[in-house]
Amino acid sequence: MRQARFPAVDGLRVIAALAVLVSQVGLHTHAPLAGVVSRLDVGWAIFCALSGFLLYRPHVLAWFSATEPPLTLPYLRSRALRILPALLIAVVLSVVFVPHPATTYLRWAALTPLPFYLLLPGLGRLLTGYERPTRRSVRWRLLVLVALTALGPVWMAAVMATGHPGAALWLPGYLGWYAVGMGMALWQVSRATGRLGPSTLDTLTRVPGTQWGIAAALLLIAATPIAGPYGHSVPTPAQALVKSLLYTVAVACVLFPVLTPTAGTVRILGGRTARLAAKLSYGVVAYQFVVLGLLHGPFAVQLPVTLLGAALMAAVSYRFVERPIAKKSAAPKTESKATKPSSSAAL
Repeated sequence: MRQARFPAVDGLRVIAALAVLVSQVGLHTHAPLAGVVSRLDVGWAIFCALSGFLLYRPHVLAWFSATEPPLTLPYLRSRALRILPALLIAVVLSVVFVPHPATTYLRWAALTPLPFYLLLPGLGRLLTGYERPTRRSVRWRLLVLVALTALGPVWMAAVMATGHPGAALWLPGYLGWYAVGMGMALWQVSRATGRLGPSTLDTLTRVPGTQWGIAAALLLIAATPIAGPYGHSVPTPAQALVKSLLYTVAVACVLFPVLTPTAGTVRILGGRTARLAAKLSYGVVAYQFVVLGLLHGPFAVQLPVTLLGAALMAAVSYRFVERPIAKKSAAPKTESKATKPSSSAAL
């Protein structure tokens, strides 16, 4: 089975980037509808799930076709070249122009998916080895990934209960969001190859509005005090657990319809504009911190200025730094197609 492209993923990635930007502007200002605005940080969770899906799927394809899994060193090299240029530029610009303490830059680095990228080769081999991909073995691995989704909420509650809120940025806190995407990668390939039969999930893919409506409802619930404070205040263990759990389910509802999208979904999320914007989405997320550090003013002013400034910086960075590096460092054409990512939308 060859790699496939998922056009609607591009639009979802753009939505995630915009959600993150709006939530960050809200943290810096007195935003209207503060609860809803703050919970748009669910964009981080969407990014994690997308990366889990797109980067784990080649391991599943290799398992099902009895071929070698993606090579670790080329994979790590491609991830580093995708993430580090914009991140390092943003950190340097911030150190020079933005008066934040040094710990802020470490926090930014911790929010990147680098820890997961380092873990994925071993985790991919662990979950796709030792036996043939039968229906039973697929279901067992799906159960393992479902269990991993519970790790995030439990971890968040534990670190708050023990008085270590900084540990919320460690990998266990958001590994469950990656597991959502990984589980959907396994389900999608299993359904496409006949390892799993039709189920209710197939019906759900044909009614994306229902799932997106559920996701919106969950975020509205999260916007209440049940999911904790809206700013940087430390939540209670129960609030941290509820917020992480709501985000996990909401992300699953958002991501699932784009895997086998309807024509309408592709038209909205997979058009030319979405493809172009998706190329800049990571840069927008990285450079927004630089722009925000230089701004003062109300939410209505900071939001458009931050979006425009970050988009311009992302476009320049992509055109003159990220794309040239990617071209010069492109893998040889003889590389097996089965090891290449299915989309550029992984963060």
